[in-house]
Amino acid sequence: MMLRPGSAMMIHVNGLGYAPQNLARVVVWEWLNEHGRWRPYSAAVCHHIENVLKGDSRGTVVLGQVEPQLAPYIIDLQSMHQFRQDTGTMRPAQRNFYEPSSAPGKGVVWEWENDSGSWTPYDMEICVTIQNAYEKQHPWLDLTSLGFCYLIDFNSMTQTNRQSQRKRRLRRRMDLAYPLTTGSIPKSQSWPVGTSSGQPCSCQQCILVNSTRAASNAILASQRRKVYTGANGAPGTLTLVRQSNTFAGTTLWSPTSSVSSGSAKPEQVQSPATGTTYPRVPALPAPTLASGQNNLNRPGPQRSALVSTRGSIPPGVPALPVKNLTGSGPVHPALAAGMTGILMCAAGLPVCLTRAPKPILHPPPINKSDMKPVSGVNGTCRKTKKKHLKKGKNPEDVVKRYMEKVKMVPDEDCTICMERLTTSSGYEGVLSHKGIKSDLVGKLSKCGHIYHLLCLVAMYNNGNKDGSLQCPTCKAIYGEKTGTQPPGKMEFHVIPHCLPGYPEFKTIRIVYDIPAGIQGTEHPNPGKKFSARGFPRHCYLPDLEKGRKVLKLLIVAWDRRLIFTIGTSNTTGESDTVVWNEIHHKTEFGSNLTGHGYPDPKYLSNVLAELSAQGVTEEGLKD
Repeated sequence: MMLRPGSAMMIHVNGLGYAPQNLARVVVWEWLNEHGRWRPYSAAVCHHIENVLKGDSRGTVVLGQVEPQLAPYIIDLQSMHQFRQDTGTMRPAQRNFYEPSSAPGKGVVWEWENDSGSWTPYDMEICVTIQNAYEKQHPWLDLTSLGFCYLIDFNSMTQTNRQSQRKRRLRRRMDLAYPLTTGSIPKSQSWPVGTSSGQPCSCQQCILVNSTRAASNAILASQRRKVYTGANGAPGTLTLVRQSNTFAGTTLWSPTSSVSSGSAKPEQVQSPATGTTYPRVPALPAPTLASGQNNLNRPGPQRSALVSTRGSIPPGVPALPVKNLTGSGPVHPALAAGMTGILMCAAGLPVCLTRAPKPILHPPPINKSDMKPVSGVNGTCRKTKKKHLKKGKNPEDVVKRYMEKVKMVPDEDCTICMERLTTSSGYEGVLSHKGIKSDLVGKLSKCGHIYHLLCLVAMYNNGNKDGSLQCPTCKAIYGEKTGTQPPGKMEFHVIPHCLPGYPEFKTIRIVYDIPAGIQGTEHPNPGKKFSARGFPRHCYLPDLEKGRKVLKLLIVAWDRRLIFTIGTSNTTGESDTVVWNEIHHKTEFGSNLTGHGYPDPKYLSNVLAELSAQGVTEEGLKD
């Protein structure tokens, strides 16, 4: 097989899922965020993971041993999950492979400047694309074929938004090269997304993303089986497209090469299994490809618009509208659209996905006199201030409060430092606390899991230091867990309109408002400004008994500063901004186009489970 230098790997599989024995590939470990994007770990972390993998393929990797800011995170190699010990958040992880001559093999990192002035790296596949164009000395790179409305200018090192004409600085920096591996290389090693324990989110937005991605992959696979020719049967302009060999089905930069009639032949590919030679299959012209790709999850600050009119779709290509997503059938319409696209592609028919209707985010205008208090809930507003909640005592006292003595120490690993419990903690020499010896072991009183006390102190110091503790194994919470939500206001009232799926009930509207400000000591960058985009944010619940119960628990979560936090936005890539914190909210009032609306019969039960995972339960309402 002919591989493009600098591109990611695409392997012909012989039925066993392995490539030829003599291939050398660069290994990049990645984690899946809630928007379906695989985000790469740094090269240093990947080297550490590979070293642990060589010793124990079913072991656990402690990321904090390489990068201190990743201290709360571990990777379970057996289930291929990343686990955050202080919040209990689990995300799928995967082991991906690239050419040694590509960007990760050379230690090249491409980044764009966000609104706060810091630098955000591109996803690895996009980084590979940019580096490929840079090495070929292209003056610029048009990302339209990727579904982006951006133009990258290598001379001025800027990224320009074609719609707004806004420019952002771009930079290329050198870092440690990613680890190299040889021999039998699987296509990818990742947790099978789609199982109940592997999905990053159970909301319908993920169904929409995954089904559309599946349709996109099928479309590209179908296009590879066709040869695009120009007028009179002569070969025309060929656009070579590579499909990702991982779960994320995005397509990278597609360099074009003009082939004159009679002077050159299309690029050839030989099948290792049969020896048969096939032409390198081109994709459809760039405008068609951009309109048919999955634009729901794209790296960078802004997605390009989908095709809005039939006029931009090439003749003879049927359009598959992604619409009427609020239907009540047994199969979610977005999933049905993806399945239909796959079946049409299997029959050799190219498909273009047309633009979905706009979501209905807000109800009709409401007079203030029509807004009523929620029955059974005191007041209509809650405010939080800086350091609203009392902090715990010193770390040693907090840990000892929830621990019991162990008479017989078992000869097994401490899952925090991965050292044997019968030996000293892995944090010996790194962390020193009076009254706690490095070999002191105890068990948590409720769940009975055993750890080095020094390891629990280290884990506590990396959290919010609020007097609570969470077991890194079973996620049981000890004490009252609080978060790092910035100061703000939460309002709630009943409005005289009904939500889809609840025609007999009025609606509870929640309005969150958090202003921009300065980060405190509990935040990622103390003393630095943080932004607050999209506020006030409106959320909706049905005004029935279960909906009012959810509201009461959300008020408790708000008081404990658990609804929002400060971090990096998975939507825009902006850092030091206010983001949601693992508790899903419904932000669409009259539709469910993004998966964050109604009808959703499982939502109230799901959000109760998410609140419980944060330690917010009905027992807290009695206090």
